[in-house]
Amino acid sequence: MFSPARFQSTLKQVLHLQESPQRTALAFAMGVFLTFSAPYGLHTIIAMFCAWWFGLNYLAVFLGLSVNNPWTIVPVLGLTFWIGTRLLGLPDPPPFDWSDLSAMAIYDQVQPYALPFVVGSTILSVLGAVLAYPAAYYFVTKHRRAAAPHQHEPLPPRD
Repeated sequence: MFSPARFQSTLKQVLHLQESPQRTALAFAMGVFLTFSAPYGLHTIIAMFCAWWFGLNYLAVFLGLSVNNPWTIVPVLGLTFWIGTRLLGLPDPPPFDWSDLSAMAIYDQVQPYALPFVVGSTILSVLGAVLAYPAAYYFVTKHRRAAAPHQHEPLPPRD
């Protein structure tokens, strides 16, 4: 379950890694890219694979992945579809018919939404990552500079 204290603890772990700010920002931006990408339901698996494959910080990738969450998913999906239909110049698709819920009927009704959704999610993924990288880099470097004087203080003696 989400709690502000847990989020703050995770954020501190991400910010104090022995990793360059560029790599931490890249990991965060990769998570943001993936959170807006089209394969909903597979984001966590893809994020784990990408973090492993590229040797990125798992915590930073998952922090970026958390940008799209239960509170933001509806507006993000709406914006994704809206961007896709506008860029492709498509009219709004017909309303969904809930009277026939067979697999073939659902497939036929979802098909007009697929291409605009993929196009819109690709645009949002790229835009999100391009904005997330410099923001994360700035935040990490600023935080590390502020914390630097305190990092070299000697530890108190043991009793």
